[in-house]
Amino acid sequence: MVLWSGQVVSTIGTRVTGVAYPLLVLAETGSPAKAGVVGFAQTLPYILFYLPAGALVDRWDRKRTMIVADGGRTLALGSLAIALALDEFTFAQVVVVAFVEGTLFVFFSLSESAALPQIVPKEQLPTAVAQNQARIQGADLVGQPLGGALFGISKQLPFAADAISYAASFVSLFFIRTKFQEERPRSVTKLRAEMLEGVRWLWGQPFMRAGVLLVAGSNFAFSALILALIVRAKSLGASSATVGVMLAFLGGGAIVGSLIAPWVQRRVHAKVIMIGSFWVWAVGAFVSAFVESPYALGAIWAVGGIFGPIFNVAFSTYRYALVPDRLLARVGSAALVVAWGAIPLGQLTAGILLERIGGVDTILLVAAASAAVGLAASLSRTIRTAPRAEELLSSG
Repeated sequence: MVLWSGQVVSTIGTRVTGVAYPLLVLAETGSPAKAGVVGFAQTLPYILFYLPAGALVDRWDRKRTMIVADGGRTLALGSLAIALALDEFTFAQVVVVAFVEGTLFVFFSLSESAALPQIVPKEQLPTAVAQNQARIQGADLVGQPLGGALFGISKQLPFAADAISYAASFVSLFFIRTKFQEERPRSVTKLRAEMLEGVRWLWGQPFMRAGVLLVAGSNFAFSALILALIVRAKSLGASSATVGVMLAFLGGGAIVGSLIAPWVQRRVHAKVIMIGSFWVWAVGAFVSAFVESPYALGAIWAVGGIFGPIFNVAFSTYRYALVPDRLLARVGSAALVVAWGAIPLGQLTAGILLERIGGVDTILLVAAASAAVGLAASLSRTIRTAPRAEELLSSG
């Protein structure tokens, strides 16, 4: 409970700056492309570091890794807040801070995810994953409008709030007494061999391989869509606070999805959840191109947001059912370097497209990409013949 509470505060802070980064760059430079560069810098570590980080986290003490990551993020965001308070904005500093925050997030998230099966009983994993999804989406609901509102008051406030949230998470970790990993002998194998072991395991599991590739395509489209929606809303005259509220609708829908995810998973097969979610997101992107109200855009993605946690719970439960504890971080990092590695590419692509063809056409291209992912999932024999994750958990 202490870990969960600390991460609620931290995740809210992260969502606050998730809105504030593009708003800051758009306000200071007026360039969607530069806003895309900052998003690219923040998520580039997903490509660069997830694979080696997985092997390192499986070697290191998970709790200590999380403490160091939170301390580093506190300092990075605090430095940006101080610079902005002194009216010393530099685009380079924003890029560097975003990159540092993204890098430390990689190590923290892998450690937290790998520690979860040690903290909760196996039979409670689906519920625990759903609670984590609820935490994330609740943070969206609170953090995104708060980020827009704080930025409207003063540009440094969102970044100061995020620094404080990381400090709160940092402190909370010292109060957790549960072990974060099984006792294991010190590794004597080379780091490269350990990294490749996770990659080989992932690539050798057909359902996980197909799922990760599909998620990568969906993440590419969705990361591009978020920046496109922000730029589109600003072009319609929306204030920073309104942009935050618009994005919070997505979090509201996702909270509903988190609450019903365990119930849905018990009754609906994973293949139906996956294929259906991809098509819902494709339709939502297409409709978004023809809407001229930020609140209507938010309402569309409140519906789309319901499906995110349901999808994530089903897929995460499958991973926990199959992967041995000693490989959890490595397999997780191999999956994330592919699935989340698409995010910086999507944001960079969106920034370029938004400057060249505008918001509406960019959103239509996102819709086409999302439809391609839905079609690929529908045609995948591996997805269509997948067993239930619950059956694997009960037999493990």
